[in-house]
Amino acid sequence: MSKMLQSFSPESDGYQFMWIILVVFMIGLGFSIERIVYIMVKSSKGRAKFLADFGKLISSQQFEEALTLANKTNLPIARVMAAIVGAKSGGRDTMQAACDAVFLTEAPRLTRYISIIQVMASISTLLGLMGTIYGLIFTFDAVANKPASERAKALSDGIAIAMGTTLLGLLSAVPLLVIVGLLNMNSERLIQEMEEKGLKIINSLS
Repeated sequence: MSKMLQSFSPESDGYQFMWIILVVFMIGLGFSIERIVYIMVKSSKGRAKFLADFGKLISSQQFEEALTLANKTNLPIARVMAAIVGAKSGGRDTMQAACDAVFLTEAPRLTRYISIIQVMASISTLLGLMGTIYGLIFTFDAVANKPASERAKALSDGIAIAMGTTLLGLLSAVPLLVIVGLLNMNSERLIQEMEEKGLKIINSLS
């Protein structure tokens, strides 16, 4: 172990953990931004207005207008509504099958990549722990093997690596985990809404 540590130095190797953590964080952040845009903007913006307008057209039995509205609205729930109304002439089973087919396409799109963000958060934490262990090993080796004149600097370098990588790993992981929680909450809400509204429209058209 002593020979291995003598071939490394904190300046050249220990702080590389911090750069790797930053790279992992940037990857997680990139996926986070993409998911936030898709889930909270593209899949949510204008949803309430669409449902209100669509519901009015269905209530007044203007099915062609409702289908046109759904087809020109770029929302997951609109695609579900369009599939149901488009299959209205085939009866309840046909509408349910059409709804299920679109739902099985749209639901995975809402949850896509969220697990990757969670993995990036876990990797950041583990890399911080690895840097901490490396710093502690370097510190203990300094106490045992360094000359007295070099011991203070070696100790400070090892402790700096141990504490710095731990802090950076947590600073990377915590925001990513918060984002994962928000994305899961919003995607589940949209999926539940598609199920609920789809069933209501099927019941009203049956």
